[in-house]
Order: sequence, then C-alpha cells, then structure tokens
Amino acid sequence: MRPLPQPARESLTLPPVLHALGDPVRLELVRRAWARPESSCSALADGLNVALSTLSNHFRILREAGLISMTVDGRHRRIRPRADDLGDRFPGLIEPILRLSAAESVNSDPR
Repeated sequence: MRPLPQPARESLTLPPVLHALGDPVRLELVRRAWARPESSCSALADGLNVALSTLSNHFRILREAGLISMTVDGRHRRIRPRADDLGDRFPGLIEPILRLSAAESVNSDPR
C-alpha cells in the first residue's frame, strides 16, 4: 500500500482543520471514518448523493488538513482517521465536534 502525501503532525494547524470540518459532507465523511477506520472511500461515501469528482475533492481537503490519511490499496483508497495526531495537536477538539454532529443528524432525521 502506498500512502498519499499528508502534513506532518507538527505542521497541523487549526484553520485548515476547522475549514475542512465546516462543510456538512466532509463532516459526515469524518464521522464515518472515525466510526469505521480503514474503510475505502467508496464505503465511506455510500449513500451520500455527491458526484465522484466532488467526493475526490472532499477527501483531498480532509487529507491536506490532516484529518485523515489515505493509502492506495490496488484500485481502492483506504482512509484512516488521524485521531492520535489531532489529539496531540488539538486535545479535546475532534470528539465533541463529532459527537454534536452525530446528535444533530439524529435530531434532523425526518423519520
């Protein structure tokens, strides 16, 4: 498996992380990645009504912000959340955001 370029832990900064999390689709992709580490891009995007080219851009933004790492595994790209790196750089930041976004998506479910 070949890893794609990503920022080093010490170079992670808050503005790109918050920018990446500010988009509802990217926030949902991050929630799914945290729940299912080592998933493929297609598995994480399942059920989202988003064009493939747009998804590729979302994953690139998440990777470049340092929220996920991505490795090429044959024809698939595997996604792993960078929970340890983010926890070291921004202690206590990601978990509340993901928890609140999960609660928000449950509360907004029309069923």
